[in-house]
Amino acid sequence: MAKVLMKGNEAIAEAAIQAGCRYFFGYPITPQNEIPAYMAKRLPEVGGCFIQAESEVSAINMVYGAAGAGARVMTSSSSPGISLKQEGLSYIAGAELPCVVVNMVRGGPGLGGIQPAQSDYFQATKGGGHGDYRLVVLAPSTIQEAVDLVMEGFDIADQYRNPVMILGDGMLGQMMEPVEFSPLRSKRELPPKTWATTGHTGDRPRNIINSLFIDPQALEEHVRKIYRKYEEIKKNEVKVECYNCEDAEIIIAAYGTTARIVKSVIQKAGQEGINVGLIRPITLWPFPANAFEEWAQRERVKAFMAVEMSMGQMVEDVRLSVGGRKPVYFYGRTGGMVPEPNAILAEIKKVIGGVSR
Repeated sequence: MAKVLMKGNEAIAEAAIQAGCRYFFGYPITPQNEIPAYMAKRLPEVGGCFIQAESEVSAINMVYGAAGAGARVMTSSSSPGISLKQEGLSYIAGAELPCVVVNMVRGGPGLGGIQPAQSDYFQATKGGGHGDYRLVVLAPSTIQEAVDLVMEGFDIADQYRNPVMILGDGMLGQMMEPVEFSPLRSKRELPPKTWATTGHTGDRPRNIINSLFIDPQALEEHVRKIYRKYEEIKKNEVKVECYNCEDAEIIIAAYGTTARIVKSVIQKAGQEGINVGLIRPITLWPFPANAFEEWAQRERVKAFMAVEMSMGQMVEDVRLSVGGRKPVYFYGRTGGMVPEPNAILAEIKKVIGGVSR
């Protein structure tokens, strides 16, 4: 298929449709409004169903219902709206249901602003709702990668019966780039959805979708079963890009659109004789800890620095992964402010010069 120029939000919506998503439930919020708008137009054309719910709480519970019936279903929102969906996400994870949730992050806390941010990292990767659970969190840095990860995200959700979050930001959602929608050819052998509540015909036991366990021993075993599944996800689904690390003196950790900025900084630093590398987590959970551990053992690498559009969230996972082998520094902008290449380069020079922030 030929490439087409599309806005990020609309490309994400089309990717979901190409992946077989036929149900979308959401509520408007900037800067992701193009996703529900596109779905409202396109889903009826392919025999799907779009509903603008009366709230984010209603939307996520509609997702719960459709997922329980075995449908490929998606919702999208932005930071405050995702916060409202947290109870439902915990229920969906507890009931082991597949779905895809898109968060185009904006500045916070509170109502915050409508400019891009990465300050929902903790919420996405540490479990924003109650109880012991995890989301698979995918962080694209280009619109093409967003398309590819959305399509794969539905497969991951179905394979592990677990919610998958696409963590973007307002910049990625609003920019335009050429993208290609390749025919969906799943490389996974997806299990049949024998658990789905599709109507009882008397030829099998009844399927019940539930996350309530009155017996604490039964709940503990259910949670342990879920965590055994998470261990499989950690083994099989880690995605990471290591860029220009081989000769690097300092390695930057960045994801999403911030990683794009860092790549331009790496080129600029190279022109000044400074060797800088980039480790870009594509899965924020499971986090690519092994990549950081491996490069931290290289003698040439003197330090790491996390660059984020936040006050420092992913940096905690970087420090845990590096394990004290090398110092880990941080540079960030927040509230919708975007790190500038010259400012990042200045911070790199400080670190190399031995100046700690």
